[in-house]
Amino acid sequence: MDIHYLGHSAFEIITKGKKILVDPFLVCVPNYVPENIYDIFVTHGHGDHLGSATDISSKTGAPITAVFELANYCAKKGAKTIDVGLGAWRDYSWGKAISVPAFHSSTTPDGQYAGCPCGFVFQIEGKTIYHAGDTCLNSEIKIIGELYEPDIVMLPIGGKYTMDIEHAVKASEWLGATTVIPMHYNTFDAIEVDIEEFKRQIREIGKVPAVIKIGDVLSI
Repeated sequence: MDIHYLGHSAFEIITKGKKILVDPFLVCVPNYVPENIYDIFVTHGHGDHLGSATDISSKTGAPITAVFELANYCAKKGAKTIDVGLGAWRDYSWGKAISVPAFHSSTTPDGQYAGCPCGFVFQIEGKTIYHAGDTCLNSEIKIIGELYEPDIVMLPIGGKYTMDIEHAVKASEWLGATTVIPMHYNTFDAIEVDIEEFKRQIREIGKVPAVIKIGDVLSI
């Protein structure tokens, strides 16, 4: 399995030739071409996470999995959708996924209410991956760690709108994962961080800071 970082909070997970997109805000990879996309996951309605999801869905036929209100919004934009709530596994051709709580807000780019924000836990090829979406540090993260025991976690570290480095490190401790991938940082001035400080603090708690350069791939 490969994890392709597309910048900000956008990832392409590649498993046995099938590609899964998460939060496809693609301004950091203007030459990216979505091919062989099987599923798209969107954590909430903000433009820097919804991104190009509806366009990619309408062109490729790949469904967008999102909470009910956001899925309905995407469907009205011409996308194929799978509407979900929090807390139940759903099977896919490549594995399964569950939506879990995130503490943030969620409106669409045109100001419509987009339901509750969420993160996603994926089980693929015997690995458990947690994409936190946009969230602060909160006690639900402890439960996610206890229930799902993720191997790899993708956490926002930019601060201001989400948890910062200090809180992402604490979340990493609670989650128990060995590998921590930072996201939602250094895209805009408001979320600029010192990525070397993130690496230092994550190593101090005995975990691996998997900092992926935009456009690069982490093989697991």
